[in-house]
Amino acid sequence: MPEAHSLHRHARDQRAALAGQVLSVSSPQGRFDATPFDGHRLVDVQAHGKHLLYSFEQAPDVHVHLGMKGIFLRTEDLSLPPRAGTRMRLAGETTAFSLIAPSRCEALDAAARAELLASLGPDPLREGAAAREEAARRLGTARGAVGAAVLDQSVWAGIGNAWRAELLFLAGIDPGRRVDEAEAGRVWDLAVELLPLGVDAGQVVSDPTAPDERWVYKRETCRRCGSPVGTRTVGGRTAYTCPVDQR
Repeated sequence: MPEAHSLHRHARDQRAALAGQVLSVSSPQGRFDATPFDGHRLVDVQAHGKHLLYSFEQAPDVHVHLGMKGIFLRTEDLSLPPRAGTRMRLAGETTAFSLIAPSRCEALDAAARAELLASLGPDPLREGAAAREEAARRLGTARGAVGAAVLDQSVWAGIGNAWRAELLFLAGIDPGRRVDEAEAGRVWDLAVELLPLGVDAGQVVSDPTAPDERWVYKRETCRRCGSPVGTRTVGGRTAYTCPVDQR
């Protein structure tokens, strides 16, 4: 599933290409009612964790969650017909984005938008260092293993399995145990430092000196010490850990 860095990259790119323009909005697939948005000006596109919110003039917001299979296709050739499976197509003056196979694509009124945002924890790419105390409190007081809690979007928004593996490795924390607020603050600091690099690179970047490498995520051996990477299920997802560096 795309994690926060991917959603913030989508928001940045689409905002730059479409914001301020009157859009042609359609649903070639027919599973999204584009009528309230077609011919309206797009004001902004924002990412909140793994969610995208599109704000239009004189229209509700559009909420998108990509889920496991959702993708965006971009084109600068507006004469090309969209794929039949496109749930929502946003076409501006020179650029169009086609959304395919999202888990959610829906209109949100102000109350529903507020309810969605209230359900999410702090996002390292939005609040950054300013949210450190709240983020540390939420993770440090969460019940159960840190590896499950950090995937809970009501604790922190935007962290998925890849970032979990790399952040907890760098913090020296095994995902199967609980953490205190000091340890949680260290993990947050790493997220605030590294996730912006992921937005720019379009991938998880857990080592700025080797952006294409991972420490433990989907590796057979730990990149730091060479020990075999251990795997087990934590929080319903496969956790990748180094038995030496994450005791």
